[in-house]
Amino acid sequence: MFFSWLKRRRRRRLVAGPFPADWLEYLKRNVGHYRYLTDGERAALRDRLRVFVAEKHWEGCGGLELTDEIKVTIAAQACLLVLGFDEEYYDHVLSILVYPGDYLVPTEHRDAIGIVTEGHSHRSGEAWHRGPVILSWEDARDCDAHDGQNLVLHEFAHQLDMKNGPPNGTPPLRGRQRRRRWAAVMQREFQRHRRRVRHGEPTLLDPYGATDEAEFFAVATEAFFEQPVELEREHTDLYGVLADYYRQNPAGRMRAAGAD
Repeated sequence: MFFSWLKRRRRRRLVAGPFPADWLEYLKRNVGHYRYLTDGERAALRDRLRVFVAEKHWEGCGGLELTDEIKVTIAAQACLLVLGFDEEYYDHVLSILVYPGDYLVPTEHRDAIGIVTEGHSHRSGEAWHRGPVILSWEDARDCDAHDGQNLVLHEFAHQLDMKNGPPNGTPPLRGRQRRRRWAAVMQREFQRHRRRVRHGEPTLLDPYGATDEAEFFAVATEAFFEQPVELEREHTDLYGVLADYYRQNPAGRMRAAGAD
């Protein structure tokens, strides 16, 4: 109880002063969805990201020199996901590692008779269970709020998924009825997506979402914030359970702004 009180007091102090003018420019330039928020939502996001920036361990990798622009851009997108939540700062995520662009990860492949082949895989981001989030700065900028691709939203959706264990496409949900509806809708939509990808049909959702349930949730989250009007129209039930979970209505925001 005492430590929670100290944490809340420290966070109040972090947001007490004026928001830095250059940070505001980073938001306008690098975070496409920021323009669709109401004034109250923008203020809440600015407060939330200041705490996030201050409390995480940030590390530049591959020769990248970390700047406030990098931190603010990433923090804003991560905090956009949880803007509808109370006191959510991803406390389980301690470190953010940022590369200039794609990075190489050592890989091993064991074939059917046990022969191991070593190699490397190009990646733009990763989210580790009980570990860091790793991002490519080149891919972390989200200047276009309508292209359906958002690396930061994708990886932090995985972190929300992992709050109750290894990633399985189901983040912590309130109430039995909500959990049942989530399971029914997400499984139906996942199987539908897999069939369409397997048959080579065009899909609103990134085909990578057909990999497994965890990737489907992350890909659906990207579409929920990046292409919400289209998602609501083409996948009404999926949009509904995501709106209920995130406690946000991005489609309504974009329609209000005349962006549909």
